Amino acid sequence: MNNYTNNNTARRYVAHVSILGTTQIHLRSPHTIAWWSAAFPGFGHMLLSKYLRGFVLFIWEVVVNLQANVNLAIMYSFQGEIDKVISVLDTRWLLPCLPVYLFGIWDSHRTTVDLNKVYILAEHEEHRFNSFSLGAMEINYLDKRNPVLAAVWSLFVPGLGQLYIHRIVMAPFIVVWAMIFFYFSHVLEAVSLLFLGDINQATSVLNGEWLLFLPSLYGSSIFDAYMNTAENNKLFEKEQRRFLKDTYQNPDFNLLKGQKVSD
Repeated sequence: MNNYTNNNTARRYVAHVSILGTTQIHLRSPHTIAWWSAAFPGFGHMLLSKYLRGFVLFIWEVVVNLQANVNLAIMYSFQGEIDKVISVLDTRWLLPCLPVYLFGIWDSHRTTVDLNKVYILAEHEEHRFNSFSLGAMEINYLDKRNPVLAAVWSLFVPGLGQLYIHRIVMAPFIVVWAMIFFYFSHVLEAVSLLFLGDINQATSVLNGEWLLFLPSLYGSSIFDAYMNTAENNKLFEKEQRRFLKDTYQNPDFNLLKGQKVSD
């Protein structure tokens, strides 16, 4: 039986709207999700809204990367100083990191394949889900928003695009880590010096080990904000279309003939 509220009486739902955000499952490319997990462990799972697993893998990557000097080794490899690459890597941290890194890629790919199957089944079942959530701290509802605008806000500061589309669980996590990366990489200080024309000083203050975290954070935040805004828009249109059909369309209406079916 179809209900307008998600009260867990159905076997599967395609979406759930709560004060913490709109969570939905839809068809995704397993290879794309696995790629984001390879770019930075945890991102693939966060794109799937599997936040707890994603947060654990993300924090693990930051800690182990810094302890093993992975980013520092990457910097030296870009400069062609292979001897320094070998000397700075700490295998005590690097070797435990590899299995977890591979697990993140494999698990995000596997989960995407499973969720695609669940989505297809949930679409056939067509159970209703709640489209409006009102709480003491927040209000959330399905509506249409601009995917480009969401990407632009994430371009300014990672996480703002997620706030724009009400991904309350992910947004603070991304914003906090963006601030941490900004602070320890001294990138904002370098930008200020660059505007003043002091290029040498701007280069010298940068901490490349922390700076290399930012491209992945920016890329994933922009992609997540744009993709989820577009999917939320599709979900809104689908829910609105179904509501109008069930509420106002005569059950005897023949879509092909554009008229009521005669007895």
